[in-house]
Amino acid sequence: MTRLFDVAAIRKEFPILTREVNGKPLVYLDNAASAQKPDAVIDAIANQSRTAYANVHRGIHTLSNETTEAYEAGREAARDFFNAPGTDNIIFTKGATEGINLVASALAETIQPGDEIVLSVMEHHSNIVPWHFLRERQGAVLRWVGLNDDGSLDMDAMRAAIGPKTRMVAISHMSNVLGTVNDVAEIVRIAHAAGARVLADGCQAAVHLGVDVQALGCDWYVFSGHKLYGPTGIGILYGTSGALAEARPYQGGGEMIETVAMDRITYNEAPHKFEAGTPPILEAIGLGAAIRWFRQFDQAEVQAHEHALYQRAREGLRGVDGLTVHGEASGKGAVLAFSLQGAHPHDLAQILDRYGVAIRAGHHCAQPLMTHLGVSATARASFGIYNTDAEVDVFIEALEKARGMLV
Repeated sequence: MTRLFDVAAIRKEFPILTREVNGKPLVYLDNAASAQKPDAVIDAIANQSRTAYANVHRGIHTLSNETTEAYEAGREAARDFFNAPGTDNIIFTKGATEGINLVASALAETIQPGDEIVLSVMEHHSNIVPWHFLRERQGAVLRWVGLNDDGSLDMDAMRAAIGPKTRMVAISHMSNVLGTVNDVAEIVRIAHAAGARVLADGCQAAVHLGVDVQALGCDWYVFSGHKLYGPTGIGILYGTSGALAEARPYQGGGEMIETVAMDRITYNEAPHKFEAGTPPILEAIGLGAAIRWFRQFDQAEVQAHEHALYQRAREGLRGVDGLTVHGEASGKGAVLAFSLQGAHPHDLAQILDRYGVAIRAGHHCAQPLMTHLGVSATARASFGIYNTDAEVDVFIEALEKARGMLV
């Protein structure tokens, strides 16, 4: 049953939102980096630890069975959330970073010198560095796709970049800096026509858009739980059955094997084939709780709420002299990156913190994008389900005061 969307009621479920920072009520606008956790997530992890913790899958006693059931319920929650065909398509990882590294590792042995990997300049370092490994070690060629003036992806350049040598297109579904939402389904269509695979980074999109991996058609999709009000140290790698069948295991150890002998081994089936060793059990249970909590709400209402917050902030910043907003593509998500002439982003963030306002400042693990924008860093405010109009107003007021101090 869909729950009434009531921001005041939602906020009461996040204990951290009651605290003060520097004598001011906390205004948390760093959600793109990591979101806060509701009681439902905190309690799920704590209660599992108190009442039914054991290792999963290999035990036959009650505690192991109960923990395995809760762990696999997290996988089913993720399957349903992303509309994957089955739970076998959902791999638990430490996060999106490990998921991308797993895919790059699986691809490595098939890469020949001159094979191409297509990236956009808006990618997070997690979706850049693993492909550089293939450039350094296998002789792969990285081909970069630029942006239009509004921060949208240059789709003509994307079409031109994908060709007979393309082996992988690795693309952000939604930029963690610009908020730009990329047309993954169209990119998949172009790439598949050329015989290439597609990996989509869904860390931001999963929170702000709603994701149907079957509709997108991508071969791989990665996501980190801590963006979606869940724990750190847990993420999801979705793979199509074909992509998973082709990929060799990323790590070896317990659980990922079928048989082990002195002269041979055979591998388990997906998803266990890619989950060597004791997994992040409590984190997976917490992620399942986060997904179930989040899905109580009408996703269109959540998106409309976040977009309204972004629009309120964007309009409030129009009167700030010397301020540049980076990324204003149509349909973008609730992420606001900006620069203020004469003020370093780190100084802005430090002064805003005096007023209890938490924003992010730096290159946001997106240095190629910073180069494209012609800056070394930006400030970034990012909005979540629990943020309010009043908090946006506090942010704008604090930014004006910071400008008065720095410029």
